[in-house]
Amino acid sequence: MDTVRAEEIMASTETIKVEYEGVPVWIDGVDRQTNTARVHVQNNPQEQKTVPVDQLIER
Repeated sequence: MDTVRAEEIMASTETIKVEYEGVPVWIDGVDRQTNTARVHVQNNPQEQKTVPVDQLIER
């Protein structure tokens, strides 16, 4: 995935499935300068991490 698509997904009113390392996640923010995204595990909002956007997969 690229940063533009990650931002589109984040801004969408639709639910778009995204995975990081096979785990469903929600995108909370995107940093274009570092090509990273702040995500949290779908069923655990407390588990947040910053990951490379190119490792996010849209399903």
